[in-house]
Amino acid sequence: MLKFLKIPEIRRRILFTLGVIFVFRLLAHIPVPGVDSSALKSYLEGSTLFGLFDLFSGGGFQNFSIVTMGLNPYINASIIIQLFTMMVPSLEELSKEGETGREKINMYTRLLSVPIALLQSYGVYFLLSKQGVINTLNPIQLIVLVLTLSAGTMILMWIGELVTEYGVGNGISLLIFVGIISRLPLTSAQFVTTLNPENLPNLIIFLAISLFIIMGVVIVNEGTRNIPLEYGRSGQKSQKVTNYLPIKINQAGVIPIIFAVSVVLIPSLISTPMQSSSNAFLSNLGTYLTANFNPNSVLYNVIYFVLVVGFTYFYTTVQFNPEKISDDIKKRGGFVPGIRPGKNTTDYLKAVITRITLAGALFLGAIAILPYLVNQFTGVSTFSVGGTGLLIVVSVILETIRQMESMVVTKNYNKFLE
Repeated sequence: MLKFLKIPEIRRRILFTLGVIFVFRLLAHIPVPGVDSSALKSYLEGSTLFGLFDLFSGGGFQNFSIVTMGLNPYINASIIIQLFTMMVPSLEELSKEGETGREKINMYTRLLSVPIALLQSYGVYFLLSKQGVINTLNPIQLIVLVLTLSAGTMILMWIGELVTEYGVGNGISLLIFVGIISRLPLTSAQFVTTLNPENLPNLIIFLAISLFIIMGVVIVNEGTRNIPLEYGRSGQKSQKVTNYLPIKINQAGVIPIIFAVSVVLIPSLISTPMQSSSNAFLSNLGTYLTANFNPNSVLYNVIYFVLVVGFTYFYTTVQFNPEKISDDIKKRGGFVPGIRPGKNTTDYLKAVITRITLAGALFLGAIAILPYLVNQFTGVSTFSVGGTGLLIVVSVILETIRQMESMVVTKNYNKFLE
C-alpha cells in the first residue's frame, strides 16, 4: 500500500475515491419522508428480495433513503444490453469498434437505466404499500416519490462514472462493494454477541469454513484453463510462436445468481396476495408457497441451486462462441497442437468449455445457497456469509489492486523513458 501512496497521482485518485464514498454513505442516510422506518426494517428482516436490494444499496433501502434503489436499475440494464450485444448483430459490431463503440454501448445502458428505474421505483412502492409499510399516496405524491428514487439511481451512476475517470477501480463496482461491506460492522457486532462456551466448536467450524470459502472464491475467480495455440511464421527461418487462449472457470461472474434469485423469489412475491384471496384454492396455494419457498426451506434452495447452474451454462453459451473463436484462430494461421483447424477445433473448444463451466456452475450454485449451508452445518445464522456479496467483494478488490499496480508500472516506465 505504501508504494501506491508514494505516487502523487495515485494518492490524489485514492483521496478522490474516498471522498465519493463519503458522499455515497451520506446519501444512504437521507430518508424519503412519509415512511415508517421501523416497520420497513422489520419487514426487510423477513424479505429476501428486499434484503437483496438493501445489500446493493448499502443500507439505503432499510433507511428508505433517496438512493433506495441503489444501482439495481443500472445492473439490470447492463445485463440486458450485454445479452442483446451477443444476439443483435449491429450491437455486436458496435462492441468491436474499440473505445468509441464501448462509449455508445455505455450510453445505451444509461438510457435504458432510466425507464427501468422508474418501473422499479413504482414496483417498490406498490409492494410496500400492499404490506402496509407505506401509506397510499395521491398521484402527485406518488410521482414525487418515483422521481426522487429514480433520481437517486442517476446520481449514483454519475458519481460512479466520476470514480472510474478520476479515482481508482471501476466506480459502479466500487459503490456496490462499499454498499456490501457497510453492513460488516453491524453483523460483526451481532456475531460477537453470540459468542459463548456452548457454541464455541460451531463458531470455530464457521470461521474455518469462511476462510476456506474466501480462498475458494479467489482461486475460482482467478482460475483459467490455458489452451496452447501455435502460429507458424515464415521468414529467413521458419519458426513457431506459441500463445495461449485463456478460458476462465467462472466466465459468467455473479450474473447467474442475479438471474436465479429473480426467478426463485417470484413464488414468495405472489404468495401474500394469494393468501388474502377469497378463493380457497388460491389461499391454500399461497400458504403452501409461503411455507416452502423461503430461504430456510430445502425446496427453495434446491430450486435456487438448479437455476444458478442452468443460468451459468446459458450465459456462458451466449458469451463464449466456440465456432467464432475457432474461425478467428484459423484466419490468423493458428491451431491447437494435435487438433485439426476448423470443426475439430470447434468440437474441442466445446468439450473444454462444457467441463470448465460445470466446475464453475457447481461452485456458483454452492455459493448461492451458502447462507443455508452454513446455518445447517454450524447453526450460526447471525453472521451469514453472503455468497453473492462475497463474489462481488473479491472481484472488486482484485480488480482495483490490478489497476493500481498497472498505474505504478506505467509511472515507473515513464520515468525510465525520461
